[in-house]
Parts: sequence; structure tokens; C-alpha cells
Amino acid sequence: MSKSSVVAVALVGLLSSGCSRGVDPAATPAKGACDDVVASAAAAVEAATDNASPWTGPTSGPRAASAKDIVFVAQTMTNPGVAGVAAGVEQAAKAIGWRVRVIDGQGDQSGIAAAFGQALSVKPDGIVVGGFDPNAISSEIRQAADASIPVVGWHALSEPGPSDNPKLFANVTTEVGEVAKVSAQWIIEKSRGAAGVVVFTDNSIPFAAGKARMIEDELRRCRSVRVLAVENIPIPDAGTRTPQEFSSLVARLGSAWTFSVAINDLYFDNAATPLRAAGRKGTGAPYNVGAGDGSAAAFRRIASGQYQAATVPEPLGVEGWQIVDELNRAFHGEPASGYVPAVHVTDAGNVGTSTGWDPDNGYRDVYRRIWGK
Repeated sequence: MSKSSVVAVALVGLLSSGCSRGVDPAATPAKGACDDVVASAAAAVEAATDNASPWTGPTSGPRAASAKDIVFVAQTMTNPGVAGVAAGVEQAAKAIGWRVRVIDGQGDQSGIAAAFGQALSVKPDGIVVGGFDPNAISSEIRQAADASIPVVGWHALSEPGPSDNPKLFANVTTEVGEVAKVSAQWIIEKSRGAAGVVVFTDNSIPFAAGKARMIEDELRRCRSVRVLAVENIPIPDAGTRTPQEFSSLVARLGSAWTFSVAINDLYFDNAATPLRAAGRKGTGAPYNVGAGDGSAAAFRRIASGQYQAATVPEPLGVEGWQIVDELNRAFHGEPASGYVPAVHVTDAGNVGTSTGWDPDNGYRDVYRRIWGK
């Protein structure tokens, strides 16, 4: 068999396996428009949808520091990702023998600043920045540094790991670029290069805005994919604004709108009513993809075929335990672990009965062994 024939057979196999995961491509393949991009996207999605996820994080580190008090400052507890990682921190803190207090910033800048100020006032041993940009509270972050209180972020900056400005011992997150890339690749594969896409984002959060731009950049690698609109809706307003936005988009874009991708699954929490009213089926276009977090509601929608086709879930439990481990390293004067969780995609083909991405790789037992618990 010639080399070109091998490539063609491989491409057909990848595309066929992609279609088996529950999405009927919304359009005729854009033949020849970006075959190479479709092929590479198919391979990436095949790897990302594999539920077998061996532990690649730390296996050694300091023993548990005793009796620490931690404050988790949340951007808003209505954000399922923030709430999920807070729950992971609480579980890990219980395992290591620490106390955790969660303070809700209520999703606006004044509330977040007040919440962080409240955290400082109780003089904790460590603080977690849960899902907001620490640059927006730079004076409070400096106060924590001056008081020798280590701060660990979750989705606080665009890059994982330590940060000198703003001062974070570590920022715990998957690689935002990889999350953005694989969400776009899923769309490219499923549409076979023939998607009309609407992107939902929150430009008030630099992390989210940057992710949306990266999604657009990856989609545009396939020249036959069209980005039809970019909708800027602040996360706290998503519940009230998305129904009207979906109705408006259906009226404005019609059948050209075949896929959506949002920086957070909650943009699809209220999509069913307007799409159903417009005669759209729960398993049909627009196929909605969440590029982040992976809420329980999103998993249920995917499993039941109700107006969401895929999500790129954060391993929130893993990240909650990692946050506690990073703080423990800070308390012992050791460097951050450097661990970055791999990206994963959940769609109809691998969702099963799960309601979140919690890798079955023994990470809790690993951290307990590290801590001597």
C-alpha cells in the first residue's frame, strides 16, 4: 500500500471513530479545505477522550504540616468549576488535618476585594485565589506576601506554576492553551471542517478572554470553518442573558450556526428552552461544547443528549488536592511541584454515568502517602 493510501485509510478510520461518539456531523465535509487539520484534530481528540489516565503527578514531597488554617476566596460559588475545586480543597484538607473556610466573592470586583480583605483579617496560614485575576486585587496580594502568607491560585492566571508578579506560590490549572486547542479540534473533527461556530466568553476575566481568543485561532487553522459570532457575557450574568442570546442567534444565523463553544459549561445551563422553542433537537445543531470546568449539569446534558455534546472538564478533585499539596510545600519552604494535569474531553462516547471528570488513577492515595496520612 502506498504512503498516500495509508494516510487516507488512517484519516477515514479516525473520522469514523469520531462520528461513533454520538455526533452526526452538521454539514457535508469541506472536501480538501483542511484535510490535514481535520486529520490532526481527529488524532488529538482520540487521545483526549481516552478515560484511562495514569497518575503523572508528584510521588514525593514533605510530610503534612500540622493544624493549618486555609481560606479559599471564590470568584463566585455559582461557578461550578470554582465550587467543584473548593470541594476538592475541603476534602484534601480533611485528609491532611487542616481547616478550610470558603468566602464567596459574589462574582464582582468589589465583592472579591472584600472577600480577600476578610481572608487577610483572620490571619490564615494560606489563601487560595479561586477563579479570578489576582492582578485586580494587587494591593491585597502584596499584603499577603508581606505577611508571609502563601497564596495559591486556581485558574488565576493563564499559565500554571509559580508567579512573581502577582506573587503566587503556584497557579493550579490545566494548560489553557491545550484546553482551547482540543475544544476547537473536537469541533473541527466532528464537522469535518464545515462548522459555523459561535464563541461565548467573559471579557471581564483576562483568563477567559485569552482562552476564547485561542479557541478562535485554532478554529481558523481550518480555513473552511467559520466563526460566526463572539458573544461576551459575564459569567455571573450567564443564567439570565443566555436564553435571550440563544433566541437572537437562532433568528440571526439560522442553519449556518452548527456549533457553539463556551469558556464555561454554565453558558449552556439555560440553552434548552430557546433552542427547543426554535425547533432544534437536543442531539442536533448547534452542538454545544464547554471549554472548561465540566460541571455535573454538563455531564448530565451530554449523557442524555440534551443540548450539550461535549466538555473539556477540569479534574477538579485532582486540582483541589494539588492546591493543598502546593500549600504544604510552601509551608515547608520547598518549591512548587510543577504538576500540570493533562486535558481530557468528555462526550457521548465516554461519559457513561459519571457526573464529573475524576480520574481513577489513585491520586488521593498518592497524596496521602506523600503527607504520611
